[in-house]
Amino acid sequence: MPDLNAIIEPLIESGRVATLLDLAIEEDLGEQGDITTKSIVELDRTGHAKLVARQPGVLAGIALVEKILERFKITEGLTLKAADGERISTGQTIAVIDGPLARILTAERTVLNVLGRLCGIATKTRRFVDAVSGTKAEICDTRKTTPGWRALEKYAVACGGGTLHRMGLYDAALYKDNHLAHIPLENLRSRLVQSARQARSHYRAKFVEVECDTLEQFEQVLGVERGLIDYVLLDNMSLEMMRDAVAMRNERGSAIQLEASGGIALDTVREVAETGVERISVGAMTHSASWLDFGLDIESRTTS
Repeated sequence: MPDLNAIIEPLIESGRVATLLDLAIEEDLGEQGDITTKSIVELDRTGHAKLVARQPGVLAGIALVEKILERFKITEGLTLKAADGERISTGQTIAVIDGPLARILTAERTVLNVLGRLCGIATKTRRFVDAVSGTKAEICDTRKTTPGWRALEKYAVACGGGTLHRMGLYDAALYKDNHLAHIPLENLRSRLVQSARQARSHYRAKFVEVECDTLEQFEQVLGVERGLIDYVLLDNMSLEMMRDAVAMRNERGSAIQLEASGGIALDTVREVAETGVERISVGAMTHSASWLDFGLDIESRTTS
């Protein structure tokens, strides 16, 4: 498990999370604010609320609850009962909130939306991670994320024990089939050498990866000089082809790591891991995760 604080704290400090939370609150409150709460809850009433898990799963996003409450001027009275990355059970209280009842009610939906989405991703990720336990394969995320939510959704993947892939087009080079379609197979090796050198020296890519659809392509990539290519993405290959690719790589003594991708599901991921690949990328962890259900159970108190 990576250091989750080292991931979430820079995101919060960067301002990207603040912008996202501000937009979420703005779309809920509009110009008039919470007219239901304002019309029925006295300003002097305080509340005691428990944030409760309605389903078992993996916690992700609890670090953001405080940031949401700060926007509603509930700066004290939050007690966290669990930490991101922990498994949580049905009925478990993960946080307690004491403060003005009206503000707690108005903040409720934003809190539940953020937690529900991120915990759903973390929970699905953990299922994939558990499914390949005992193999050498890591479960990686993809760029198939909700626009604007990528950094937080990738954080949720980390909470679930997944490995973070590239954040965007700007930090790593991944030459996919559409990038390579115009290059004849016999020219592929030399072109990749040229491109990988540029990606590393000029753009300072954190890694270079090449997608291969066939073993013929893979053979060309294996011929690229050592140290230029970090990973090869085996796209939509059969289990037999993946095993052949692993054998070819091992026979060459290449340091390139292999990543399987393409329609990988929970019921197939174990077989893929057992082919010997080092990485398995799963878009479904972010684009198809179901939200985890939470509730905010409130006890009101009147200030004397």
